[in-house]
Amino acid sequence: MNQLVDFRSDVGAMDIGIYADSLADSLDRQMKLAYRPENGKKLRKFGAREVAELLRMSPSNLRTKHLDGTFPEVLDEEGEDKKSRQRFYSAQEIDQIRDIMSTVGKNPSLYRPGRSKKNGGKDKLQTIVVCNFKGGSGKTSTCAHLAQRWALRGYRVLAIDMDPQASLTTYFGHRPELEFGEGGTIYDAIRYADPVPLSDVIRKTYFHNLDMVPAGLMLSEYETETAAALSKRVLPLFADRLSMAIEAVQDNYDLVIIDSPPQLGFITLTALTAATGLIVTVVPGMLDIASMSQFLKLASETIKAVEESISRPVSWDFMRFLITRYEPSDGPQTQMAGYLRTILGPNVLTEPMLKSTAISDAGMTQQTIYEVDPGQLVRKTLERALSSMNGVADELELAIQKVWGR
Repeated sequence: MNQLVDFRSDVGAMDIGIYADSLADSLDRQMKLAYRPENGKKLRKFGAREVAELLRMSPSNLRTKHLDGTFPEVLDEEGEDKKSRQRFYSAQEIDQIRDIMSTVGKNPSLYRPGRSKKNGGKDKLQTIVVCNFKGGSGKTSTCAHLAQRWALRGYRVLAIDMDPQASLTTYFGHRPELEFGEGGTIYDAIRYADPVPLSDVIRKTYFHNLDMVPAGLMLSEYETETAAALSKRVLPLFADRLSMAIEAVQDNYDLVIIDSPPQLGFITLTALTAATGLIVTVVPGMLDIASMSQFLKLASETIKAVEESISRPVSWDFMRFLITRYEPSDGPQTQMAGYLRTILGPNVLTEPMLKSTAISDAGMTQQTIYEVDPGQLVRKTLERALSSMNGVADELELAIQKVWGR
């Protein structure tokens, strides 16, 4: 039962704890109410137009392959045949079609775009960190949407929450302050005292092809523990701990995407040194750009010091700047976006992540625009948000494919 604290001028630690418990209980009830009757997240089904876009085939071709028996018929929630009506597909059914097309299609790699076993193992795992100094730049939302879009596109994806605030963990339907008090987070895999294999803290999600590693407040201990470990030269060093943990599970995934905290501490540095690619999110405003400039300067200087410490260079296959919370009708934002493109050139993604009520409305129940029931949002608003997010993910996908030599 919630406890209320009377308004008064003297508030202590006990009162703060009561506030925290009351909010945690209330949020837990709200989440379970939103996810009834399962009390947990469940991925919706996708319409034929959405599936055709994900598979890079025309809706008519999709329909024809059902009629000629190439694709099995899909069933609705009650198990009824959809042959004569509009078809809806689960993520697993989309994946089954991918398997078929990777066998009978003219270009199999279009349907299985992940790391290829036929390339002599040269397609290395891509570990992508989304980072910035400043909160509110859309890091967590970007991570969640990219992870889900790439999973729907046929990649095997692992999302790792490296922010002690655990917002990405919450996106995936967990209450970190209630579920992970005894462990089970990324901290367990990178801590200095008795670390566990990363596989022990990987969780299957309700999203096909997408696993995750949660975070919690205990991760903040890693900052102070690393400082102490450095003074004692405890091995492996922080710069190697996450990369070594990921290496043990790399055969299970094509892509790893990491949400980092809005600061340049040891947690972020651990993520950066494990990364093969960087995405820097930035809101197109002067203060945000100035903050990003400071972040880049400090990151450069700190990484140089890390390189001296570990006696090896730190480099990435690609680095892209993603303009977020962008409003095309906002004149100053348009000017700032143009300014960024002038200074940073092609490293700025052509596609921005639009500021959208569809994304914020879906976020009210910790959902992305790929999860939310389309009927709950204004159609044009949702389509605009999807077009923007798909464009961002697809442009980054091209960068990944280029690293793999495709």
